Parts: sequence; C-alpha cells; structure tokens
Amino acid sequence: MTDVVIPAVRPARPFFSSGPCAKRPGWSPEALKGALVGRSHRSKPGKAKLKDAIERTKKLLGLPAGYRLGIVPASDTGAVEMALWSMLGARPVDLFAWESFSEDWVTDTVKQLRLKDARVFKADYGALPDLTQYDPTHDAVFVWNGTTSGVKVPNGDWIPADREGLTICDATSAAFAMDLPWDKLDVTTFSWQKVLGGEAAHGVLVLSPRAVARLESYTPPWPLPKIFRMTKGGKIVEGIFEGETINTPSMVAVEDYLDALTWAEGLGGLKALVGRSNDNLRALEKWVAGSNWAGFLAKDAAIRSNTSVCIAVADPAFTALGDEAKQDLIKKMCALLDKEGVALDIAGYRAAPPGLRIWCGATVDKADIEALTPWLDWAWAQVKS
Repeated sequence: MTDVVIPAVRPARPFFSSGPCAKRPGWSPEALKGALVGRSHRSKPGKAKLKDAIERTKKLLGLPAGYRLGIVPASDTGAVEMALWSMLGARPVDLFAWESFSEDWVTDTVKQLRLKDARVFKADYGALPDLTQYDPTHDAVFVWNGTTSGVKVPNGDWIPADREGLTICDATSAAFAMDLPWDKLDVTTFSWQKVLGGEAAHGVLVLSPRAVARLESYTPPWPLPKIFRMTKGGKIVEGIFEGETINTPSMVAVEDYLDALTWAEGLGGLKALVGRSNDNLRALEKWVAGSNWAGFLAKDAAIRSNTSVCIAVADPAFTALGDEAKQDLIKKMCALLDKEGVALDIAGYRAAPPGLRIWCGATVDKADIEALTPWLDWAWAQVKS
C-alpha cells in the first residue's frame, strides 16, 4: 500500500448498500414510536394502518384507476413468485434476463414450473437483451432495473398497448426512483427496503385490471401454497388490497414504511424522489468522467441505473488479472472503506463482474456521494500498488 493523503471530508452517512438501503435523512428509532406493537394486524387500527400504507403508496406512485396494490409476504421475491406461480401457464412466456434476479425468474419458470413454451432472452452483465423480441401474444417476465448489474429498461415503448399477454415486472429497485409506464405493466412488484429505505420482510404487488382478469379466469395446474393464493371461488380476494394481509406482517416495519412515505410526500412526491436519485447518479458520472481507473459496468448511459450504480475498474492492470485476484482487490478496497467508516456494503454482487455497487436512491444525499468519491480514489490508490 502507498501513503496517500486521506480525504478531508467524510460522508455524513456511509450507508450505500443496495438493500436494505439507507434510511431517510434524519431517521432515528423515534420514528417507530407509533408502531402498533402488541396488537393484531387484523384489529381495526391494524387494518387502518395497512390500508393507509396502501392508499398513500398508490397516490405517491400515481397508479391508474382500477389498479390494485397489496402488501404481501416475503419481500419482492415473494411478490414476484406469487405472480409467476398464480398466472403463468395460460400463454407462452418470454423471459428477459441480464443479471442474477432476472435469472432467478427464469429458473422459477423453466426449472420449477417447467413451462415448455418459454423463450429466454439473455444478455451479459452491463448490457440489455433485445426487448423488441417480445411477442405481444405471450406473457413477459423481466426486471425494470437490474439491481445486481446497474442496467435498467429505458422505457416501455417495446410493449404494445394492444398486447394479449401479461407483462410481469420486478421493479424493486426502480419503484420510487424511475418513471414507470403503468399502462404497459400488468403486474409490478417491489419491496420497502429499496428506494424508500424501509425495514425488510414485506413485498408489494400491483395488479392491473388485465392481471385480475387472468387470476379470475385461469387456474394453474400445480398446487398453490396458501401465501400465493389471491382468489377464492374464482374471484379476487379484495381484502388483500384493502389491508387484510395473507399472513402476519410486522407492524414495526409498517410504521417505518409509513414514516418513509411521510418523508417522501414532504419532499414533493415521486418527482422529487426521482430527482434525488438522478442527482446522485450525475455526481458519480461527473467523478467517473475525470477518473483514470473507474468506469461504469453499464457503459450505455441510456440504460444506466440511477439507483444500483455498478462501478467497473477500467485500469488495464486490473482488467489483466484473473477473477479471483480482482475480487481480492475489491475486498481490500471495501475493507479499507469500511474501516474508515466512509462506505459500508459497496462490493459488487457476488455473481456480478468484480467491482463496486453504490446505491444512489432517494434516501442518499448527494453531498454524501460527492464526499465518497475522493475516498474511492484513495482506496484504489492504496490497493493497486
């Protein structure tokens, strides 16, 4: 290691993890004092808090009339799998994968549900598959933002308005940070622990009227666990979308989410949240433009995430190394930054190419991103020698 001058300014909050993500600025445990602990989630006040979370989320996201939103078990994973296991099989399905979580949905569909009429379109980390291959007579399964690759879908132009199939979109690191074209999305899922920094465990499932029609007209040929069942007697269980959860939610997590919603509303709503994420990405882009060692895994700015931003090491000495040696350097960098208390949990995802992953969602302050970048230069100078 070399003797490099330590940067003078430290991030006020070193929380750049891509999930669970940073809490809102100013958060403290005091925010949870109103939590309905020791009470049933099915009590009148319990259901009122859950319904409040649902209605405020719908308003903040600007969901169209007729769209339903429910709180479901097992985070975003649970929400996606509820949709896959309940709705797929009625039509052929097109699956788009370009990072680890989208690969998981391919595994669910092809290896677990064993659907034979499935087409898989893949791309390497840092790239996007050819979305125009989508057949609108098929269902489609895709992530909006690849949390582990830093690659996002740029728009919904590839999805026809007159499609016959359903579009099932995992938007967990895109909701509240990107403008989602709701008219192009039939099933959308996300979790609280991403852009709004809520406590983990719960997922959110958004259904268009077309998705509800599928649920009420199609019964899959495989057994459905209780936590996946959204219909009874051939009709949608409306209670799920009114605050009657399928299983027991954490009312502490609900209170934390309500606090995050209050913060987001106070900022100015969705536009302000998207703006904060974009500002954070621009701060990193400005730094990368002047760096002699750092680049983006997503080289094309049009598909670059403004939340889970993946930094690739472009130094020729690094690119010439094997994967194990690359991972070792990244681990050393992250250990140095952790020890200094300036950046926690920023190593790239274990299945992704060796690099860094810096969360730029709305709960992160731009000033902290700007304070972080000199420390990244410092850490790289330390480990590269």
